[in-house]
Amino acid sequence: MTLKEAVLKSLEDIGGITNYSTVYKHVVENNYYDFKTNKTPGNTISAILGDFVRAGDTRVKRIGQEGGTYSYYLTKNESNISIEVLSGSTVSQSSSDQKPIKTETYDERDLHLLLSSYLKNAGIYSKTIFHEQSTYNKDSNQIWTHPDMIGIKFLNLQSNASRNFLKSVNRVDSFKLSSYELKKEINTDAELKKAYFQAVSNSSWANYGYLVAFEFSSGLNEEIERLNQSFGIGVIQLDANPFKTKTLFPAQYRDLDFKTIDKLCKINKDFERFIEHTETVLVAEEKYHKAVEKELDEFCDSYLKTDEQVQKYCQEKHIPYFLEQDLQEG
Repeated sequence: MTLKEAVLKSLEDIGGITNYSTVYKHVVENNYYDFKTNKTPGNTISAILGDFVRAGDTRVKRIGQEGGTYSYYLTKNESNISIEVLSGSTVSQSSSDQKPIKTETYDERDLHLLLSSYLKNAGIYSKTIFHEQSTYNKDSNQIWTHPDMIGIKFLNLQSNASRNFLKSVNRVDSFKLSSYELKKEINTDAELKKAYFQAVSNSSWANYGYLVAFEFSSGLNEEIERLNQSFGIGVIQLDANPFKTKTLFPAQYRDLDFKTIDKLCKINKDFERFIEHTETVLVAEEKYHKAVEKELDEFCDSYLKTDEQVQKYCQEKHIPYFLEQDLQEG
């Protein structure tokens, strides 16, 4: 049987709500599938379970559990599961009365390296802006002021003369600043609206604003499109392999809000240093350009360069990741 069939068969055998670790153990113990050279079979199972939900496959459902982990069950078994368990107030046990295995999950900030890798591949320098390091003057109303990450892309002009001419005419056209609000997952309409308008607020200063999530519920596509058309914030689906990340809806261009940029510089030192590095690159003489660009690169977030690095990182952080061959076999 295929890996997906093995997962479904295991969910049916287990009978109740369970997690990906238990499903993986069941698949192995019953020889439902030979993982062969798969180095991260547990992550592969987790990814396939999540894919059932993301793809809108009605055979499988999931609920969130305490600690941010997920549990799964077959829809046809729902009538046999108590209301308390479905509401997430208790943790279920498998049909064999085994205690549920505590699954390790990733943090939202573990996704920053994946996003920075995607952006760097697109020629964008990015920097994480830590909210806890900002000074809000004890004003809680300013929490939605700056995003999780900011990025800059410089206009690549081959000719020195054309580059200098453009800077002298309008320096703003020499670069584009972007803002990124990052979430682990967005599963409901309420979560979508909260995250989207947080992105609207946090990116009011930038040329482009984006909402980024590792998981979007497929049932939200129509509402995401409506919000994008109404408010112009772009939407990015982050993949475990950052080189496969997709822009679902593009962001609309806006002029920079220099008053807000000045405010952000005052409350967050990293934001201020990012702007300072940007200014240095823009005004640098040609003979110093590579040096100052290197300084900007070293200041910005690190990034992954190869598929091997990506796979290793995802495995260390427990981010669901599976190889293309696993999908084809499943």
